[in-house]
Amino acid sequence: MALAKPRPGDLIEIFRLGYQHWVVYVGDGYVVHLAPPSEIAGAGAASLLSALADKAIVKKELLSVVAGTDGYRVNNKHDDKYTPLPPNKIVQRAEERVGQEVLYKLTSDNCEHFVNELRYGVSRSDQVTDALVAVGVTAGVLGVGLAAAGLIGFLLDRSKREEHEQ
Repeated sequence: MALAKPRPGDLIEIFRLGYQHWVVYVGDGYVVHLAPPSEIAGAGAASLLSALADKAIVKKELLSVVAGTDGYRVNNKHDDKYTPLPPNKIVQRAEERVGQEVLYKLTSDNCEHFVNELRYGVSRSDQVTDALVAVGVTAGVLGVGLAAAGLIGFLLDRSKREEHEQ
């Protein structure tokens, strides 16, 4: 499968172990991204420690260095929902942020929020949304399961009491 060649302003999704790291392509092989101190290119599970950071640095680095041995793809998945800013504006906004230390929160200020803000002017992270939905569904299924188990236990207990009373 051939990878789409990134163009300035494109969002690139890098597939890490257990999550995706997001960057914005700014041209000449470079990307700008939000990098918590523990975000190490190609580090896999070790870079999951970035979830514990509360600050991050905006970095400009070669895509090949940031991706390391991890797969990646151009993914401007919200272009049908939001109008992207012009590519030169996206690149300008990204370049202006390089070197800044910013707040980092896994649930509200992560690398995906950062690049979506640059491209669309909308801070969002589908990884966070999907995880919250999954947790809610799991909790809902678990809750239904526990309720069913409780009901079965109640009925069995009631049945045993009725047997003893007879």
